[in-house]
Amino acid sequence: MILGLDVGGANTKTASSDGLFTKIEYIPLWKEAPLEPFLRRICAEARPEALAVVMTGELADSFPDKRAGILFIKEAAERSFTCPVSFWGVDGFLWRDLSDLAAANWSASAALVCAQIGDSLFVDMGSTTTDLIPIKGGPRAAKTDFERLARGELIYSGLLRTNIAALLGHVDMGGRRIPLSSELFAIAADAHLAGGRICEDDYAVEPPDGGRRDRRSALRRLARTVCADLAEIGPDAAAEIGRQAAARQLSLLAEGIRRQSEEYDLSIVAACGIGEGLIEEAARSLGLECVKLSAKYGKSVSCVFPAYAAARLLEMEAGGFLRTSKKVQR
Repeated sequence: MILGLDVGGANTKTASSDGLFTKIEYIPLWKEAPLEPFLRRICAEARPEALAVVMTGELADSFPDKRAGILFIKEAAERSFTCPVSFWGVDGFLWRDLSDLAAANWSASAALVCAQIGDSLFVDMGSTTTDLIPIKGGPRAAKTDFERLARGELIYSGLLRTNIAALLGHVDMGGRRIPLSSELFAIAADAHLAGGRICEDDYAVEPPDGGRRDRRSALRRLARTVCADLAEIGPDAAAEIGRQAAARQLSLLAEGIRRQSEEYDLSIVAACGIGEGLIEEAARSLGLECVKLSAKYGKSVSCVFPAYAAARLLEMEAGGFLRTSKKVQR
């Protein structure tokens, strides 16, 4: 049993190389949430023979710098698992410096998509960010988050955690243009829940006010973005704020896909993550073919694809040895 682990700042994800075991746990590292108890629980439950680790959580601002975050995650994984542990860096498992491990989860995903789908624009939308990785004869993305942000290969917009105020500077209401408060009153999950794109169970992060994850609570939070109570502007107006935020997020995603697909002359979008549906909608608005990885691997795998990719890549690289060793032991 080969397991993949993707430790993000908000969510930690696991998947086995056969896709039969998948888990997502909300562990906000910036709040210093305990990581190791979950990892030890996964070790006991899955009992892996080998573990492949990717990460993005080193960027959490609870760490003084990325190196400290990498060491924290690396040591937590090594302490929690009893099997051999391998770490995937931006250039594969043979990394040279700890900095190679920073935010390398996209690299594992792109390597697997390159091997199994071929030239395409790989787009993974999670709760917080969206990766847009051009694959043409191999992944063509920059190596660091800073450079990927600069090149449009990383969009800091996700299906759940993005601040509504980061999507909209203002909202059109009743013929008036109303500026939004820059406070963290509502997030993308509120917009998508109010609009019916996600259900309550999909709202898998902490609401900004620590409140409920039902539609009325989402509408109340959306009303707060214009410094109003829900009773003051009404549920229809609050829902309209969510609709405009969701439309803006779709527009930003489509523009990012257009830019990368045109630059590398790519006509296929390989979509995964919890925002897979939004990616498909954006791709089709541009006349691009969209290959949903949920159709190929299953929905649960699509939602944890970097963890699954890491496990598969380790299996492809070392699986023959592991199987032989197991036969010898028998």
